[in-house]
Amino acid sequence: MAHAMTIGALAKAGGVGVETVRYYQRRGLLQTPAREGPTGSGGVRRYDERDVRRLKFIRTAQSAGFTLEQIAELLALDATNNRARARKLAESRIAALDDKIAELQRARDALAGLARACASGTKGPCPILQSFES
Repeated sequence: MAHAMTIGALAKAGGVGVETVRYYQRRGLLQTPAREGPTGSGGVRRYDERDVRRLKFIRTAQSAGFTLEQIAELLALDATNNRARARKLAESRIAALDDKIAELQRARDALAGLARACASGTKGPCPILQSFES
């Protein structure tokens, strides 16, 4: 059957909640299929494997740090096979990640220095706690 899943099954297959699926639908990232059954009967909407793949794409792109707006653009680029623009978006995201990594490395280095200073002395206030007060 082409449309075998309910929204609950789709959400579970994608590792998200039903409300997340609905949110992505409102944002235009996922299609909202028509209800099955006689008109006016309030039938159930059915989803298929394409919907699962798209939902997983969205989640994976989010975990890479793309915004929902960028994900919408990536989905549109997939339809047109615009590799140059997709690459440009990825390179921009890589640059942002590099900046974040550098920021985290500076924070780690500072904290490691404070931990060494704390370990080297036993008298007076702890350098770690003092640094957070200033």
